[in-house]
Amino acid sequence: MRQGQWETVIGLEIHVQLATRSKLFSGAPTAFGAEPNVQACAIDLGLPGVLPTINGEAVKMAVKFGLAAGATIARHSVFARKNYFYPDLPKGYQISQYELPIVSGGGIEIELDDGARKRINLIRAHLEEDAGKSVHDAFQAMSGIDLNRAGTPLIEIVTAPDLRSAREAVACMRKVHTLIRYLGISDGNMQEGSFRCDANVSLRPAGSTTLGTRTETKNLNSFRFTELAIEHEIERQRELLEVGQAITQETRLYDPERNETRPMRSKEEANDYRYFPDPDLLPLELDPETIETIRRDLPELPDARCGRFLRDYGLSPADSQQLAGARELADYFEAAVAAASGEAKLAANWIMGELTAALNRNNLGIGQCPIDAARLAGLILRIRDRTITGKAGKEVFDAMWESDLEADAIIESRGLRQVTDTGEIAAMVAETVAANPAQAEQYRNSPAEKRVKLIGYFVGQVMKKSRGKADPQQVNDLLRSLLEK
Repeated sequence: MRQGQWETVIGLEIHVQLATRSKLFSGAPTAFGAEPNVQACAIDLGLPGVLPTINGEAVKMAVKFGLAAGATIARHSVFARKNYFYPDLPKGYQISQYELPIVSGGGIEIELDDGARKRINLIRAHLEEDAGKSVHDAFQAMSGIDLNRAGTPLIEIVTAPDLRSAREAVACMRKVHTLIRYLGISDGNMQEGSFRCDANVSLRPAGSTTLGTRTETKNLNSFRFTELAIEHEIERQRELLEVGQAITQETRLYDPERNETRPMRSKEEANDYRYFPDPDLLPLELDPETIETIRRDLPELPDARCGRFLRDYGLSPADSQQLAGARELADYFEAAVAAASGEAKLAANWIMGELTAALNRNNLGIGQCPIDAARLAGLILRIRDRTITGKAGKEVFDAMWESDLEADAIIESRGLRQVTDTGEIAAMVAETVAANPAQAEQYRNSPAEKRVKLIGYFVGQVMKKSRGKADPQQVNDLLRSLLEK
């Protein structure tokens, strides 16, 4: 079969570290960057006689996600022991949820490359504790074990096998990433391991409803690596199937340096883990009032906010989507609009233009921006009321970035106030036209479509004469009036 005769089937298991200050079953801290093994207490290590106690904040965060995804919240869920041996799993089992998870069903919508929207169904989202970390590059011919992450609270979000390409899979990851950050349940920091996924990939003949043998590529911690790993795995499986070889069900790892996946171990089934209810933990019971209280406290979600930006601010779909794509950015935009008397389009242009470029150059997030929304609004207002030109606005912005000064103070200290006196501008226009008689005559003898370039020349000369301070619109109007006499 040719490549077009195969259909790709992808499901994701997305692991989200919850933003609690302590672990899922102990009071040990979860802060990133501590010295190895200083944040693992007796409960995390599973020492004899210790008893786990559920972290109520982690439960609320899991419920938040479920409600935001339109899922069913279980009033009765159970923790189980997932038994396997690995050096970074000190208890010899992981506390997770199996038959009765806290969140079931639900779904999210992604936007495809052609602009169409597609629903990706969720199978479940369950609470579980993280394992520790094996360190292979810190010692000569040895590996170390850091148990600081052991017991860190996670939700594992399992999608249905509804995805059909690597790009769809990444779109799904991004949508979940946006959602968990909006909800405030995770920082989503992929470099620190707060957001990662396992990708289950299989191929089947086009038109078939029978799932093919799948592989699972583990611990993908960037959107780019996820796309590359899935694309490689699709091609690897296709090549095997084309020559009649069977796909081995296994767990694989992605090597970004070689851009390839390689086998890690044979793929386990649920019965290999010997799940059974954890005898040290009571079933988790949630009353309807608690669930409804959490529902009432949900923030406005990304899709709803994007729609409101379209409707209330008159932004384009692309601008609305970009600004609503991160909660902090959306909050900043709305604060700037409010302080700038509702000047939404100009605020959007400056935030997505100069501000975003400056943040990227300095490797900063919007939360670290040295220009707060109110100060940016001060600059926007001076551009709107034509106190300064857009070009001068960039100079003011740069000065604001490097200082605590307001836009008005910078404008006055640097003499950037725009010349709006009609008589003064008219004099500069007349001098410019008189100094360029050949171009003036060429303008008068040219058809309308060629006059645009010539008027641009004259505007440039007047702006140069005014050191960029003349009102460009007045310059244009006065030039046309004089040249067309």
